[in-house]
Amino acid sequence: MRVGIGYDAHPLVSGRRLILGGIEIPFDKGLSGWSDADVLTHAIIDALLGAAALGDIGGHFPPGEPHYRDISSLVMLEKVRGELEEHGWQVANIDATIVAVQPMLQDFINQMRRRLSDTLGIAPSQVSVKASTSNGLGFIGRGEGIAALAVAVIEGVSVWEG
Repeated sequence: MRVGIGYDAHPLVSGRRLILGGIEIPFDKGLSGWSDADVLTHAIIDALLGAAALGDIGGHFPPGEPHYRDISSLVMLEKVRGELEEHGWQVANIDATIVAVQPMLQDFINQMRRRLSDTLGIAPSQVSVKASTSNGLGFIGRGEGIAALAVAVIEGVSVWEG
């Protein structure tokens, strides 16, 4: 077994859709980024890549590459799942936290869990998604952005020793 940690943060801006865990959240702002800027999925991707010692999201999906412009982060997550499988790993579980002042996310958590678990080919019970605030501190507390943290556990026999 191996464990990886992921983190991502993006600023909130007008004129973008808010996507978290592959789910569109009704809100008057969205996250700015090269892809769909889904901080939750990005944090999970980095946690999975870190657990398998396969680098990071920027190395696999470089910002500025035209074919990644506005790409769904779920497509990126699916590619990472394939890379893990090629190297003899499977996802055991994900535990993630979204840090945001608004919008309220409670009504969307189970949809996120289902979408992420479907993409990873695991049961929803293997994916935990929580939401928290920053108690008014920093850029999140000022409503300027959203962040996410994730821990991933993978299991299997690594066939790659790079």
